[in-house]
Amino acid sequence: MKPFLLLATRAEDEAADAEYQAFLDYGGLDPGRLHRVRMEERSLGEVDLGDYSAVITGGGPFNYSDPPVMKSAAQRRVETEIFALLDRVVAEDFPFLGACYGVGTLGAHRGAEIDRTFGEAPGPVTIELQPEAAADPLLRGLPPSFAAYVGHKEAVRKLPDDAVLLAASAGCPIQMFRVKQNLYATQFHPELDFAGIELRVEVYKSYGYFPPEEAAAVVEHCRTVPVTEPMRILRNFVTRYARD
Repeated sequence: MKPFLLLATRAEDEAADAEYQAFLDYGGLDPGRLHRVRMEERSLGEVDLGDYSAVITGGGPFNYSDPPVMKSAAQRRVETEIFALLDRVVAEDFPFLGACYGVGTLGAHRGAEIDRTFGEAPGPVTIELQPEAAADPLLRGLPPSFAAYVGHKEAVRKLPDDAVLLAASAGCPIQMFRVKQNLYATQFHPELDFAGIELRVEVYKSYGYFPPEEAAAVVEHCRTVPVTEPMRILRNFVTRYARD
C-alpha cells in the first residue's frame, strides 16, 4: 500500500511524536505507511502525489490569523509550501484530511474567513453532525452528536464558497467541512484521546491557550467527558483512501 503523507508543524518533540503515534494508532497504520515531514524543521521539497495514498496535516501553534509581522520565517515558509501543495491537491481532488491547523490551511486556501471569533479553550465539546454528513463516508458509523477534544485560538468564521458543512458545535459553528469529494478539514482533533490532550496541556501551557496556573484544572475538565468517537473519522479516512 502506498503510504500516507503527514505534514507536521509542531516544534516540540514530545508533542510532535505523540501526535504521530496517535495518527498511527487510530489510523491503523504502521510507521512504514505514514511518512512524516516536520515542516517546522525543513522544507517540504518536491512531493509526487502519485507516491502517496493521501495527505494529512496535524495541528500546531501556528495561526493563519496572526498578523504577518508576527509570523516567523518558518511559519511563512510552511504556509507558502502547504498552499503550493494544496494548489495541486485541490485541482486533482486528491484525498486530504486537515486537523485543527489543517482546517485553517484548507480554509484559507479556499478563501474562508478565519479569525479569533470562535476560538475554544482546550477541552471536550459536543460535535453535532449536519444534514450533509448523513451520506458522507468519513462519518459512517458516528452518532449524530459526540464528544471531541478541541483547543484553538482561531477558527473558520465563514465557510468557503465551495465547501459543504459537515459538523458544528455550540461554541464553533464550523467544526468540519468538505471541499469537492475528497478534501476534508476538522477543527476538532480526530486523533486525540485523553492521554494526548493531557500531554498537550502540559507542553503548551505557556502558549496563551489558558493561564498556565490553570493547567491542572484544564486536565481535570478534559477527564470529565469520555472521548471515543472522533477516531472513527481517521480510520474511515485511511480505509477509504488506502491504495496500492
